[in-house]
Amino acid sequence: MTKSKTLVTDEAPRAWQRMLSGRRLDLLDPSPDDIAIEDIAHGLARVARWNGQTHGEHAFSVAQHVVVVERIAADLNPTWPDQWRLAALLHDAAEYVVGDLISPFKNAVGLNYKALENRLMQAIHLRFGLPVELPTDIQSAIKNADSIAAFFEATRLAGFELDEAYRFFGAPPEMGPDLGTELDALTPLPTGCAQGQFLMRFNALGHIARH
Repeated sequence: MTKSKTLVTDEAPRAWQRMLSGRRLDLLDPSPDDIAIEDIAHGLARVARWNGQTHGEHAFSVAQHVVVVERIAADLNPTWPDQWRLAALLHDAAEYVVGDLISPFKNAVGLNYKALENRLMQAIHLRFGLPVELPTDIQSAIKNADSIAAFFEATRLAGFELDEAYRFFGAPPEMGPDLGTELDALTPLPTGCAQGQFLMRFNALGHIARH
């Protein structure tokens, strides 16, 4: 019987990921030049919200989630310039690399995970012409829109009872009639549709991005 061989190397462990665009993104020191919207769209459309524990034939992807968040943020902040709407669309963009860890796991992992995610988000913001740190009021508004989206996802797709959702995410405000109808009827999209929807919104808002 032939014994298996163990590869011995003095090289540091690999900390970069090869993207389908051909870029190599260093996770410890991410460069804006190694970030491409097509990689983000491809990745987010394949990352499942709620660890995949949602109703429907398809997973509810992060790509679909961030489009919902951007629409909610715009509905609640109708005077926002496209810059802040783009920030809402990209608020979970780091998850194309690190995945969508559920909140209990993030709490268990602690600050090291958050530091990595923050470095990625800073590089993403620089790549697409956004401030490295968003103004506090903009951050709060996006977080509010994120919580509203989570409420509808939790109750329509993830099996939460209303009292649970109220406790964890708060009661959602009244939305515009068209958006309210869409939120009440959330349906997970196929991967290609979610990816295309995300790219369509980016192309509509991304004229401020640095190319």
